[in-house]
Amino acid sequence: MIQIRQALSSDVETITQYNIALCRETEGRELDPATVTQGVKRFVSEPNRGKYFVAVSDGKVVGQTAYTFEWSDWRNGEIWWIQSVYVHPDFRSQGVFRTLFNHIKELGEADTDCCGIRLYMEQDNATARESYRRLGFGETGYVVFERLFA
Repeated sequence: MIQIRQALSSDVETITQYNIALCRETEGRELDPATVTQGVKRFVSEPNRGKYFVAVSDGKVVGQTAYTFEWSDWRNGEIWWIQSVYVHPDFRSQGVFRTLFNHIKELGEADTDCCGIRLYMEQDNATARESYRRLGFGETGYVVFERLFA
């Protein structure tokens, strides 16, 4: 049975490892473990940045996701952005992400400031695209641009 809970400081190492694996799998590149560790620590300890949730099976973290906030003046509400989705390979196709997502969706539906949920993914990740479609997500007409400073 999968249980969902908000991430704790004791989960930082696992979340860090999962984020590094996520980047390796989806983008084919390596992240700096020290930087990721510090980023996860800050995220978990500063809830104003968003929230991490973990899926636990038999006491082991087997999946994760987080959400951050975007204020939408068009909707007078928050859009929650799902990110850092990772499920351990041994637990894929077993409903782990669906359970994580449903938990966040229920929180969003109960939060009067939340007006919707969005996510972004690597363009060519057909498996993720199909998973998100099955959860009721639709593709938008938006294209994401970025300009990073580090």
